[in-house]
Amino acid sequence: MSKDKSYIPEYPEELRQYAPEELTEIAKALRATIIETLSQGEGHLGSSLGTVELTLALHYVFSTPDDILIWDVGHQAYSHKLITGRKNSFGSLRQYKGISGFPSRAENRFDAFGTGHAGTSISAALGMALSRQALNSNQHHIAVVGDASIVNGMAFEALNHLGTTTANVLVILNDNTMGIDPSVGALKSYFESVKKDTPSTPNFFKSMNLEYTGPVDGHDIPKLLSALSEQKEKKSPRVLHIVTKKGKGLPTAEDQQITYHAPGKFDPLTGKQSPPGQQTKIKYQEVFGKTLLELVKRNSKIMVITPAMPTGSGLVECIEQFPERCFDVGIAEQHAVTLAAGMAAADRLPFCVIYSTFLQRAYDQIIHDVALQNLAVVFCIDRAGLVGHDGPTHHGVFDISYLRGIPNLHLIAPRNAKELQNILFTIQKGIIGPVAVRFPRGYSELEHVNTTFELLPWGRGLQLKEGSTLALISVGNLAKNVSLALEKRLDTEEIAHYDLRFIKPLDTALLHSIFNSYKGVMCVEEGTIKGGAGSAILEFAAENGYTLPVELVGIPDQFVPHGNYATLTAELGLDPEGISKRIDRFRNKIIG
Repeated sequence: MSKDKSYIPEYPEELRQYAPEELTEIAKALRATIIETLSQGEGHLGSSLGTVELTLALHYVFSTPDDILIWDVGHQAYSHKLITGRKNSFGSLRQYKGISGFPSRAENRFDAFGTGHAGTSISAALGMALSRQALNSNQHHIAVVGDASIVNGMAFEALNHLGTTTANVLVILNDNTMGIDPSVGALKSYFESVKKDTPSTPNFFKSMNLEYTGPVDGHDIPKLLSALSEQKEKKSPRVLHIVTKKGKGLPTAEDQQITYHAPGKFDPLTGKQSPPGQQTKIKYQEVFGKTLLELVKRNSKIMVITPAMPTGSGLVECIEQFPERCFDVGIAEQHAVTLAAGMAAADRLPFCVIYSTFLQRAYDQIIHDVALQNLAVVFCIDRAGLVGHDGPTHHGVFDISYLRGIPNLHLIAPRNAKELQNILFTIQKGIIGPVAVRFPRGYSELEHVNTTFELLPWGRGLQLKEGSTLALISVGNLAKNVSLALEKRLDTEEIAHYDLRFIKPLDTALLHSIFNSYKGVMCVEEGTIKGGAGSAILEFAAENGYTLPVELVGIPDQFVPHGNYATLTAELGLDPEGISKRIDRFRNKIIG
């Protein structure tokens, strides 16, 4: 059998017509297709290469979609997509209006539950199983937990509940010792002992009243078929422990698992990454990481925490040089935030570095453990705004709205990387209470990281351009698009441009000046309009009796799909052309 994509079955029903010994060749075709497709663009390569055999075995043994299959950390599921009716659209993976990089109920009947964040699958599977148990259903419910998501607190909570039930739930622990970065924590050491078959090792899952089987080689199809067939005969809560290798089938991905988690373009034959284009600028994450490292060197009170994102947030060097002050706590956002609160209570200055989309998982801890006690924790909110191809599970568009209403917490959106550096420098000079600083994914305006910083005035915005009639207030990195829009306009002298910088507290002196000087105000932000920075400005206007027209430009009340950043900003009217059109409409409305 060829490795060509045409040999990949369209659906599991077709897959089950093959003899078991033929599945190895189908696995080769799946791997070749994943490698070929992802070599041309961004995608989660390593995880999906590691689950090819498991995917085939699951769909071969169980009667999906009648039997429910849920993929924790859904970027493991590319093989699943290929054999569930999407092989002909697989080339559109993560592209605008193409198929999602994660399971999606709206996309396909085999995607039983949408997953993008870690630790959710066991709870979802148990919820479905208990619902169907009441109907005397014999359906199996399978949660595939991988990429270190078993360490997430929600997974533990679900296991704790699962062990008290008789629900037909099979938890498959896909043990590849990796998340995006290497797994951390005591549970990693435990699984290493289990794999070595250490006799004295007590079984964690059995102690939770769960039947345990394994470990099983996750790349040996006959062994997988045998193990899963045995599991199919069972109806009680149980765990099957399989061992896989992230990046399996592409030597460079096996050897460099962190890099090839999502490598970007590469040679599909050699695996060698394509050389970067003519990009002279450096990423925000590199600017942030090097700046924070410099501040850690200068200020002995600084502690650094990341929940499983040291590489993504530019913190590897910091952790290597200061292991006693910099901590990767794994996929444990709630713990990360309260850990930071404890450090602040002990007179340290913790920087909790976390993606916007993941910070929302620790909302109670932000309020109860940090803000209520007015503890000086610095939340460094990475990937704020649109993140592109990862889509609605990962866009960081809600943080302004969900943080703005929390008492004591200050919220800052620097407009560029240099301002980010200066804000971080200013913060570590001394703060009272919690502070959140949001910055985007992508490239900055800098060609190198300068370690000469300057203090910024606290709570103050900045006028970037003078004007006579309209005032545009930009939030964060959208200042660039606003400036580009104004540069091309014939009426540019009529339009002033301000960098809000501080979303909370607002620069009320600046806002009074703006509302007393112009005929209209427009706020432009890369976040949800409802409850966003523009809403804060409207609240200010209402409180102070201003009746000036105010236009809010941002993310509407919807989930933004996946696609490249330029496409998404254009669709939302947040690119320079879209902003200019909104200016035209607003200007015509108030001036005529």
